[in-house]
Amino acid sequence: MSYSAPLKDMQFVLNELAGLAGINALPGCEDATPETVEAVLEENAKFCSEVIAPLNVIGDKEPSSWRDGQVTTTKGFKEAFKAYGEAGWQGVQHPVEFGGQGLPKLVSTPCIEMLNSASLSFALCPLLTDGAIEALMTAGTKEQQQTYLANFIAGKWTGTMNLTEPQAGSDLALVRTRAEPQSDGSYKLFGTKIFITYGEHDMAENIVHLVLARTPNAPAGVKGISLFIVPKFLINADGSLGSRNDVQCVSIEHKLGIKASPTAVLQFGDHGGAIGHLIGEENRGLEYMFIMMNAARFAVGMQGIAVAERAYQHAVRYAKDRIQSRDLTGSPGPVAIIHQPDVKRMLMTMRAQTEAARALAYVTAAAHDLAHHHADEVVRKRNDALYEFLVPIVKGWSTELSVDVASTGVQVHGGMGFIEETGAAQFYRDARILPIYEGTTAIQANDLIGRKTVRDGGATAQAIIAEIRKLDAQLAAATSADCVAIRAHLTAGANALDDVVAYVLANLKADIKGVFAGSVPYLKLGGIVLGGWQMARAALIAEQKLQSGAGDAKFYQAKIATARFFAEHILSQASGLRTAIVEGSPSVLALNEEQF
Repeated sequence: MSYSAPLKDMQFVLNELAGLAGINALPGCEDATPETVEAVLEENAKFCSEVIAPLNVIGDKEPSSWRDGQVTTTKGFKEAFKAYGEAGWQGVQHPVEFGGQGLPKLVSTPCIEMLNSASLSFALCPLLTDGAIEALMTAGTKEQQQTYLANFIAGKWTGTMNLTEPQAGSDLALVRTRAEPQSDGSYKLFGTKIFITYGEHDMAENIVHLVLARTPNAPAGVKGISLFIVPKFLINADGSLGSRNDVQCVSIEHKLGIKASPTAVLQFGDHGGAIGHLIGEENRGLEYMFIMMNAARFAVGMQGIAVAERAYQHAVRYAKDRIQSRDLTGSPGPVAIIHQPDVKRMLMTMRAQTEAARALAYVTAAAHDLAHHHADEVVRKRNDALYEFLVPIVKGWSTELSVDVASTGVQVHGGMGFIEETGAAQFYRDARILPIYEGTTAIQANDLIGRKTVRDGGATAQAIIAEIRKLDAQLAAATSADCVAIRAHLTAGANALDDVVAYVLANLKADIKGVFAGSVPYLKLGGIVLGGWQMARAALIAEQKLQSGAGDAKFYQAKIATARFFAEHILSQASGLRTAIVEGSPSVLALNEEQF
């Protein structure tokens, strides 16, 4: 059940695909030198593999527990979280002025991946705190930033995101939690929030809830939602902790996976009102919460990649160790099952999807850094649009494939995969939440169509397709059989995506249900084609490295083989997805309610 971070692939993607050198040259990113980044990744890999990864199975077998309003986390979590904070890992991408390291998002991204590969349940606590930091950096007052950020980054306090209510689900227009203004400028909150990750635990001194609620005269619907900061323990003027606030954990959920992560039901205001303070302006809460959600959605996409990587490693170890049946070409006795073609097919499917998703996610992180740090406003805006377009794909596609990869990992184990003791099933169970929380795949797909494709008339989508087509000339010049095969499937994939973008733009107003019937296939098509684009780039670079004799020849050979496999087995699905989207909506909508 050990975990070994794929540092070689991470470094390749960072340097060759995401352009770390270019990010290092940006204002404010000068500390992200190749030497520093390599050292950060190596230390993070060591911490995650030695301190966090051993807790993964323990957390599944001995999950967090609730009693009399208190949550006790899995044995070892509290100590590990203290070590995590003291080592500075919460602050990798956060400002130096509050105790962070101030490194680019591109550098923090592999750290996020490694932490989630080590233990998804553990990593959820830092993930939500990252979101709270982002929200306060954007919309918080100077006083709120001074009060909370250094404590978050040091790991002394943790953050939560309180959106969902029993009657609301994903429809935030139905939020009922109310916030009543007080004479001192504070508010008292009353209501119930559900599905609150790490809403109660014993790992930090204080838990700070960011809560969506309505003020008395707020407009109806989402336009009337405000965002409030509600700490578990009130904070004195000198920064010390005061009395307990009126927010209680009334239960935690019993879940299919991520069992060590306490998912709380929180009750605000049963004893006079939970004291909170407004973040930003009234009725702009959803806007501010989307800052948290965007950060969290990217991070959940990284969770998908992380679980896929861990499931892949686990399956490879088993396939090398499990001796059964003779080789098809003949052998004196049984051989390891990795010699069987279908086992190799399954392992290559796991590997190729994971590497493609990693490449796309890291490139997305680089776009975020360019959007925030580049000196040229035109470049900043272009990369901001690119990042916004890619986030729902990173979240939706990476998490969907994580379920497939983890399921394939169970299949590699055969009957033993269905037995909990082998560990393959945990990855499958843990992965299953990823396409659901922080916005389901359908919500990501709706966002991709409505906000990210249609809003700018398809300009960003078409700019990406143009970049893919630019690669065609380079692939054409590389005459190897691998590049010929990759080029053919990438061209077909780009054509399919082009057709679908045109279909969406042309038909949304006239046939909105028909277009949205293909929204999730559109998101998956985007992931497959853009992942294929990155793998094609990787193959070209690997060929050049081999020809120059630079670096690890076996690594580059494997990268080329993996890229070709992705093209022939995954990217080749693009034309079928195109057909389902462009031609398939009538059959999706054919039956009426009574016919189901």
